[in-house]
Amino acid sequence: MADFELLDSTRQTPDFTTTDTWRVFRIMGEFVHGFEILSKLGPSVCIFGSARTKRNSPYYRAAVETAELLAQAGLTIITGGGPGIMEAANKGAQLGRGHSVGLNIQLPFEQKMNPYVDTHITCRYFFCRKMFFVKYSGGFVIFPGGFGTADELFECLTLVQTHRIVNFPIVLFGTRYWRGLLGWLRKSMLAEGCISPQDLDLLHLTDKPQDVLKFLVQSKHSLFSSKRLGITSTDGIPVSPP
Repeated sequence: MADFELLDSTRQTPDFTTTDTWRVFRIMGEFVHGFEILSKLGPSVCIFGSARTKRNSPYYRAAVETAELLAQAGLTIITGGGPGIMEAANKGAQLGRGHSVGLNIQLPFEQKMNPYVDTHITCRYFFCRKMFFVKYSGGFVIFPGGFGTADELFECLTLVQTHRIVNFPIVLFGTRYWRGLLGWLRKSMLAEGCISPQDLDLLHLTDKPQDVLKFLVQSKHSLFSSKRLGITSTDGIPVSPP
């Protein structure tokens, strides 16, 4: 049983092993399995983006380059394990001789694991998968994507805004793509008083892979400290000591 069946209140069956009460054990098992595998990871960053991005897309190439750079700096790369931007990031991780992780999801339509994953988990439930993304990474790098990418972005923003996670850098890659969203946040959410000006500071916008690394290192997250990663400068700019 996956998310769509868990959320179907009309579904009835006499088999007790498929009831909501019994399903708790499946959920618990999914968490335990993920904890056992992912707890062994070193400093990690998640890279998100559309599964539909073509291999000849500039965003695909940028995701490869970004992940390769981060992997060379000693970071594990975690993605959703599928095609598109996810594949590009896992490919870049391997090119950078880093650890490449994919957290796939069972869907009504098949999403195959891309061939550039070293460690993988396939989740039944979106909420388990999303928790793994946050728990086992120190920041998100978000490339252009659709509803799923936006879901991951806004859930992370909510967790940071409400102080459920702290010092968690969020990078939006692709100025042209994200400009409209940021404009809406300012002109609608901020203008209506639904968010504060400081909330907009939670997002960092860039078009440069080197800038992604620099922003992570200069954030206050201990996983990305220059001392831990052995980095003294990024793009010729000295980074602040931890």
